[in-house]
Amino acid sequence: MINKISRIKYLRYISISILFTTFFSQHALSQSIEVLEAQLQDSYYVSKEFPGILHPRQQSKISFEIPGKVASIYVDIGDDVKKGQVLAELDSRQITAQLKQAKARFDLSKLILNRVKGLMVDGHVSDQQMDEANSEYLSAQSEYEFYLVRLDQTKLFSPFNGVVQSRYLDSGTVINSGAPILDVIDSDYVEAHVTLPIAYLDKLNLNAEYEFIVGKNIYNAFLKRVAPMSRTGSNSKLAIFQFDQFISPGVVTKLKLKIEENAKGLWVPLKSLSQSDQGLWSLYTIKNNIVTKDLVEIIYFDDNYAFVNGTIASGDSIVLGGASKIVQGKVLDSQ
Repeated sequence: MINKISRIKYLRYISISILFTTFFSQHALSQSIEVLEAQLQDSYYVSKEFPGILHPRQQSKISFEIPGKVASIYVDIGDDVKKGQVLAELDSRQITAQLKQAKARFDLSKLILNRVKGLMVDGHVSDQQMDEANSEYLSAQSEYEFYLVRLDQTKLFSPFNGVVQSRYLDSGTVINSGAPILDVIDSDYVEAHVTLPIAYLDKLNLNAEYEFIVGKNIYNAFLKRVAPMSRTGSNSKLAIFQFDQFISPGVVTKLKLKIEENAKGLWVPLKSLSQSDQGLWSLYTIKNNIVTKDLVEIIYFDDNYAFVNGTIASGDSIVLGGASKIVQGKVLDSQ
């Protein structure tokens, strides 16, 4: 809803006591009438709400890069995890044994290479022997580093701070590489995905802050990116807003937009309007103590107010109650 306070600053209420020049049962009828002082504006704000869905900023189905037998899974659904935390491990006995063999070969090749280098200085070995020793050293080093990486791959690490959303396997399962083990979602931030008409997107700014309703709470989020094209061929695009806190993903949210539209007019209460001909509406104003009817067009209405334009000018006194409170052409005496 458009803030009523922002409207009322353009509508100054004046309470005046007016004596009608009509008589009922030989007695003057005195009536108090509320009027508004019209203040024209060059624009008005439209309030809109658009539904969206909260998504985790990051979500990953994590798996081992190598096949093997699952030795342990240390977390379960709903557990909080930290970036770099070990979540599961494969049986590493075979790789550990291979790593030890590779380490022994590497250490030996390094020792031999150093000896050959010493003998070469004294001219006791040929260039070919030197090349062979260096080649053996590089091959052993590569094999050793390979098994170091393989041993590291027997552990499954959390890619970010998050919460375990799903667990797909248990300990003892023999798996192929790439089989999903856990589903982890980012627990630091969430995003709202909202489909918006292009006409409204053109009025938004990247990295600007906008208001969202989640349940009974209000949050702020920043517009981070917009899909380059419509996914359905419609005149709408997907806008993604980032929150700076974690809210339960999957929840429906509402984006509250207040869009400025350029138009000459003023805000008036709906109860001051009376329906007229050809889709127009009428307002009753008091000019020089004479009741005058002005025709206006409703450009936009929201809640109990309407933004109108027509023959009204700034400073006119608009009768709040409309036709139910006044009669056109009556001459009024102010007291």
